[in-house]
Amino acid sequence: MNSVRLRRFHVLFGIVLTLAAVPLLLLAAVIYIFWGLLLRFLVIVLWIPRGLRVLVVYSNSPHWKQRFEERVLPQLGARCVVLNWSERRRWSWGLAECLFWFYGGAKNYNPLAVVIPPFGRAKVFRFWPAFRDAKHGRPESLQRLETEFLNEAVR
Repeated sequence: MNSVRLRRFHVLFGIVLTLAAVPLLLLAAVIYIFWGLLLRFLVIVLWIPRGLRVLVVYSNSPHWKQRFEERVLPQLGARCVVLNWSERRRWSWGLAECLFWFYGGAKNYNPLAVVIPPFGRAKVFRFWPAFRDAKHGRPESLQRLETEFLNEAVR
């Protein structure tokens, strides 16, 4: 094959690949949106009537376990569902776990808190970067994030 034919082949191959990928990407987007709406509906039906609107996920790490158990969780009281990342092998596939996987993503998901109001967008609070900053002598971001989260959660 000469270089002109090879270039044409590459262009044609790229067009065909793009045309094949677009429907798959649209299907993935529709499934993602539907899953998010279904989770939101389940929160409104199953959690909100019981006063639950906060999901907190943390682990047994010495960096944050004590702070969450002594400063954060007592202020939330009965309005939160708690998952311990260190005990994830014992998790069932309930609503809390599905919400964690949906909102947690693949980065900075532990510790994490999600406030889900009855109306409006859920707010995700990723604590890991703030704890890292505090470990390096900059506790302001952790204090600010914790205050912002608790204000949103007890609203």
